[in-house]
Amino acid sequence: MFKDLKSRIEQMPLIAILRGITPEEVEDISDALVDNGIIFMEVTLNSLNWEESLRRIKARHGDHIILGAGTVLSEADVDRVKAVGGQVIISPNMDMDVIKRTKEHGLVSVPGCYTPSECFTALKAGADILKIFPADTLGVPFIKAISAVLPSGTPICPTGGVTAENMHTFMDAGVYAMGMGSALYKTGRSKEDVGVQATKLVKAFERAVLG
Repeated sequence: MFKDLKSRIEQMPLIAILRGITPEEVEDISDALVDNGIIFMEVTLNSLNWEESLRRIKARHGDHIILGAGTVLSEADVDRVKAVGGQVIISPNMDMDVIKRTKEHGLVSVPGCYTPSECFTALKAGADILKIFPADTLGVPFIKAISAVLPSGTPICPTGGVTAENMHTFMDAGVYAMGMGSALYKTGRSKEDVGVQATKLVKAFERAVLG
């Protein structure tokens, strides 16, 4: 599946992390994201009734978006995400069993990594993208250093602390995608505000691309 989604992610690599979202608001929030240029969404599994949220987003936007699930901590979680149409499995940690189950289902694996050992172990287990988390702690210097020793072209996705103001520094380091949490969505934020934040982040990405 990663081969099918790779070019789409490259074109718009901003991932909207919808932590704490409820089924009642996912349609409005997902509309605000799509309408303002963000098509990769991640509903975290520590959100209330996350399965219904994933179902509703999938029903509303279908193949127009990339649908991910975050905070996936077990093989059983992977199975449940697969059952409701999720395409990408994202974790805060590096769990080899979760990675292997993800690949057994043909889904995209994005484990969280904090050390060089975790990065290499994740790739060996079959991970598609390495989520560097928390990115605000590790910073751009770590990303540059680890990129120098990882296999050429390894997709890296910093998550945590990426904003419109510092996005260009991560992109200069050669990252593949970026996860956006509270800078884009947080519990109770209106669809109008999410739309404004999405536009701000997309414009920052476009400016960074143009140099």
